[in-house]
Amino acid sequence: MFKIGSNDCFICPSVSTLSVFMSAARKNVPMSRSFLPRLSLIKSRLMMVAAALMALVLAPLVALAQGDLVVKGGSSFRPVMIAVTNFQGEGDQGTKLTQVITNNFKRSVFLSPMDGNAGGAVANPDAQPNLDAWRSVNAQYVVTGRIGRGADGRLKAGFRLWDVASGTQVAGQEYFADATNWRRVAHIISDAIFSKVTGEKGFFDTRVVFVDETGPKERRIKRLAIMDQDGARVSYLTKGSDLVVTPRFSPNAQELTYMEFTGGEPKVYLLNIESGQREVVGNFPGMTFSPRFSPDGQKIVMSLSQGSSSNLFTMDLRSRSTTRLTDTPAIDTSPSYSPDGSRIVFESDRGGSQQIYVMSASGGTAQRISFGDGHYSTPVWSPRGDYIAFTRQKGGLFAIGVMKPDGSGERILTEGYHNEGPTWAPNGLYVMFFRDPGGAAGAKLYMVDLFGRGEFPVPTPSYGSDPTWSPLLN
Repeated sequence: MFKIGSNDCFICPSVSTLSVFMSAARKNVPMSRSFLPRLSLIKSRLMMVAAALMALVLAPLVALAQGDLVVKGGSSFRPVMIAVTNFQGEGDQGTKLTQVITNNFKRSVFLSPMDGNAGGAVANPDAQPNLDAWRSVNAQYVVTGRIGRGADGRLKAGFRLWDVASGTQVAGQEYFADATNWRRVAHIISDAIFSKVTGEKGFFDTRVVFVDETGPKERRIKRLAIMDQDGARVSYLTKGSDLVVTPRFSPNAQELTYMEFTGGEPKVYLLNIESGQREVVGNFPGMTFSPRFSPDGQKIVMSLSQGSSSNLFTMDLRSRSTTRLTDTPAIDTSPSYSPDGSRIVFESDRGGSQQIYVMSASGGTAQRISFGDGHYSTPVWSPRGDYIAFTRQKGGLFAIGVMKPDGSGERILTEGYHNEGPTWAPNGLYVMFFRDPGGAAGAKLYMVDLFGRGEFPVPTPSYGSDPTWSPLLN
């Protein structure tokens, strides 16, 4: 269930002085988009593979470009109250579009959608609604809109965003697309509204690739699947004949890198999502873990197992030449680049237990940054560069948390059994992960915001693990 706590944060929307009318500025929407943790978990993952093959306290967040959102330390939390009135349209088009936008806001934590009829019905979505009525029910913003067909027969959808306090329209836009892409239009509208109200980039027009798991526990079929961030429009990228793990998006959202165990051999693949074409990046001796793209998409960094140790290597995707980054008898794995590509965060047991380290992207001396109780693993750098998400095992609990790149400001976002595999939304305000309760059941995907305020499940057809969140689509 979605839940919002009551301590530590206050969200305050400023009263915009802008009266922006943008509906004449039309945007063509391109719709054809053309380890793992501790040593013990590494061993358990290897055992699983073998079996398959054989059978803020909070630092304040101040936004930003337009200054509309300020999250402050304090004793209360109040999301922005926003009413999404029913979009007008033929048949149930308007209702469906409204539902997607409303559900997006419900999961955003920062925006709280109200009853779209609380301030009265909207007769004309192009005219100013009765803002006095909306003010009386404590709405801060009101969304009106319509959906239909343009002169060229394509879907045409537009919205207007009204600031109740100032009594002005502060945003508006029209979008054109193929009729089959109405859901993506809803996500793009959601992003535009979220960005205007909060001053932050949106995250709704994104996709998630994950490992879809079906079948009994001892004979799980694992396929790569892709879906919208809200769980809709699921399709499959692999057939499930071979075990797949750790998919990771490229910076252009068009390619994936992942591991597949084919014929008993671990291989790193590149997969073009649109064409379905794939190629082997490398067929390395021993075991390969956690391939991930560099920010420019020209390299991948990964962990290669050699005997009892694992070290980090990069591969240039153009020349296919490899460069060794670490050379220790320890287990170094789960590397992740900083957004500017200058540093790499990874996990290692070189200090006696699984902890998080940061080093130059060219290798060299590594600095340990995790010093709390427990074992730290699966670090991944935020797209904003301000935090590193991680998994922490302490006792029988697995927590998903964040810390700053120097190790300060650590805070736990969620804790339970068994949480793992964080991946960031492209705006750096949300983390998705998977939770496996054990027993005969399987893993499920969940999402939590950067402040640990809202946590809720992400629907998948069956069980799901190893999520990777795409950049915003173009």
